[in-house]
Amino acid sequence: MDIKSQIIKLAEELNIQKIGFTKADDFEYMRKSLVDQKEKGHNSGFEHKNIDERLDPKLTLPSAKTIISVALAYPNKLQGRPDKTEFRRGSFARASWGIDYHHIMQKKLDALIEGINEIINGLDYEAFVDTGPLIDVVVAARAGLGFIGKNGLLVTKEFGSYVYLGEIITSLEIEADKPVEYGCGDCNRCIDFCPTDALIGDGKMNAKKCLSFQTQNKGILQEEYRQKMKTIIYGCDICQMVCPYNKGIDSHFHPEMEGDPELVQPELIPFLDLTNRQFKEKYGHLAGSWRGRNVLQRNAIYALANANDKSAIPKLLEIVDSTQNQVLLGSAFWALGRLVKEPNQDMINLVEDRDTDDEQAKQERENLLYLWYSR
Repeated sequence: MDIKSQIIKLAEELNIQKIGFTKADDFEYMRKSLVDQKEKGHNSGFEHKNIDERLDPKLTLPSAKTIISVALAYPNKLQGRPDKTEFRRGSFARASWGIDYHHIMQKKLDALIEGINEIINGLDYEAFVDTGPLIDVVVAARAGLGFIGKNGLLVTKEFGSYVYLGEIITSLEIEADKPVEYGCGDCNRCIDFCPTDALIGDGKMNAKKCLSFQTQNKGILQEEYRQKMKTIIYGCDICQMVCPYNKGIDSHFHPEMEGDPELVQPELIPFLDLTNRQFKEKYGHLAGSWRGRNVLQRNAIYALANANDKSAIPKLLEIVDSTQNQVLLGSAFWALGRLVKEPNQDMINLVEDRDTDDEQAKQERENLLYLWYSR
């Protein structure tokens, strides 16, 4: 059995759903696209900064000859429902369910590397999960795992776009796989259903307009994005939900990826009461926790307003009265404007008397008072 076949067999034994191989040649054909994205201000800011390193694997590993690309299929349907309670619930996008996928994928890559080292000595390698210099979807597409959809995600025939990607740059000489021959065709569903028109149509997006980015962005959100979040407090997977390749997909290969319904569809009002310690203990293992409690609590405030949950009004007034967090304060002002149509004098007095030196929070307060007085 040749080295490639042995690695494929090893991947199957490690419960890796897809594996592909591509030469460690450069990805120079992506330069124009990357430069164009940067010049137009469409990058999220999370990307690797050095474009040359994003295009040339040998700048990361000088001895590079082959890149091994792997995909793990993650669940897109919950196994069970959360308990029905008095509280309205929000949701985390599917890619953030279960244990943080970075840890799961890294363990798989480490085990794969260990197995390869038992087959062949003297392996040079660099392994990455999402945070490396290379463009994961471009590597995976060239390695034949799937194609890059119009939403910029890798789409596989077997598991749709519900896959996590990782790659190992190696010094091995292995026959490359061919890119797949299928694609989106004339379908534009992801583009049509994107609530912020973030998708450009050719596999690229304005990342700053993507709701997934906005739910992770710090500060008080621009008003145009607040209602479009609906009740999602982390991420966005609308473009995946409407994709025909994802129809009928129901993958459950990794128990550690399964979402706990009580956690990934949290009660929003109790979520606002979490301390930092409680948040880390309860949600710290989720990929969606990486931005911390404050960003997600801000999103929960927007979600309560979008759900028209008037039972949240006392909690929002409590935030106005006591919080030192200016982002939560400004968000609470906006939410009260959505939920309270006829404020009583105590509410008006509380808002008028709430002093803040933060310019954004101050503007949100003025907007709320103007709204209330004009009704």
